[in-house]
Amino acid sequence: MSTEENARIVKTIYDAFGRGDVATILDALADRFEWHHRGAPAVPWGKTRTTPEEVRSFFGELNAAVEVLDLQVQHYVAQGDIVVALGTFRGRSRKTGKEFDDPWAMAWTLKDGKVTGYRSYEDTEAIVSALR
Repeated sequence: MSTEENARIVKTIYDAFGRGDVATILDALADRFEWHHRGAPAVPWGKTRTTPEEVRSFFGELNAAVEVLDLQVQHYVAQGDIVVALGTFRGRSRKTGKEFDDPWAMAWTLKDGKVTGYRSYEDTEAIVSALR
């Protein structure tokens, strides 16, 4: 796939997230992939996942803990099979009611139009402070 096509696929994933369309996100995954959304142990959705059902649980864990107030992608940087999205995530802890702002970078690796790798880099301290 071209760099432009890979960037379009990643943009489609973020659009699907905004609609709550997890099925479209799961459809974008290759048969074998690694999903790394790591962070502080207090972040319930911060785990490595390798199956579609584990990724589905990622969205359930995120939704159970946080009300997503805003997720914005400011930039996409694409080269070959790698697409990096840079953005911000604003949320509210469902337990404490505290809000947080989280700048992030998410790196996506694609092969033949499917996601083979995902890794998130973010300020988990801001999230943990809101969750506690």
